[in-house]
Amino acid sequence: MVPGPELLARARLLVAPELSASLVREVERITGRGAEPLGDGEPAGGPLLCVGAALPGALRATAADRLLWFHSVNAGTDPLLAAGPWPAGALLTRTVGRMGERIAQYVLGWVLAECQNVPEYAAQHARAEWRRLPSELVAGQTALVYGTGRIGGAVAGLLRSCGVRTVGVGRTARTGAPPPGFDRVIGAGEDAEAEAEAEELAGARWVVGALPSTGATEGFFGAGRFAALRGATFVNVGRGATVDLGALEGALRGGGVRRAVLDVLAEEPAALGDPVWRLPRTVITSHSAGITADEDVAVDFAACWEAVREGRRPGLAVDVERGY
Repeated sequence: MVPGPELLARARLLVAPELSASLVREVERITGRGAEPLGDGEPAGGPLLCVGAALPGALRATAADRLLWFHSVNAGTDPLLAAGPWPAGALLTRTVGRMGERIAQYVLGWVLAECQNVPEYAAQHARAEWRRLPSELVAGQTALVYGTGRIGGAVAGLLRSCGVRTVGVGRTARTGAPPPGFDRVIGAGEDAEAEAEAEELAGARWVVGALPSTGATEGFFGAGRFAALRGATFVNVGRGATVDLGALEGALRGGGVRRAVLDVLAEEPAALGDPVWRLPRTVITSHSAGITADEDVAVDFAACWEAVREGRRPGLAVDVERGY
């Protein structure tokens, strides 16, 4: 629900303590009011506008009826929604910024590094070993990108600019021309599309996961999909819960998956003794592919603020039922 102008005008601005001073000043400038700390205690009366990463339990429990709008400084809002029922009627928006661009560069970086044998040459250097390795061209090869939204589209667009054939996999198949960045889009989990997905998986050189975490995507990359691969590299920049790590390990050991690059895990950070650190031919990059900058938060919050002031639902509003 979009807050009305009268309520918005009276809303108190609460900001999380981890926000930088410069970002807080910018949020204050945008809203035209001073900020107060968003903490564990119940805030004083009046409608509330909050900016942060998490909704404190006290506010969720006792002041939920006063929460007009929560702007998340992160793109993924699943932790917010998993912490408890979302306050009825409260608008939830998120920060995307240039995350798609950053994540696309991350994926392309690993694709090119693999084709130029960067991991192998680094290992040879450590052994003082001189041995030439054949390089691989990316052009003409296929990448399956699971998730056709902002991030998946940015990944596909950058890969396609290098000559990679890009196939998007969405919740449902699309008719007409594919969205920008994709050569083709197919649906996942649809009987009519199952054969097409299996064929694309078998011919893929790279499989990129850019899915949100929802009930429908938990364990999405499981034994069935990994068994269809024929030496593809798996890169996950979506959410860790979308991957069955046991199935991934089996595919890595069996050769169906050539290499895995995991920027996200279901449990973060992974403990020192977590088996994920021992997966063969796998690199974990500590959820760093699309780190949000202060500029991203400020620009996206300003756009949401303008939309709300005009009575429009912001483009970055989250459907709390779907989780994204």
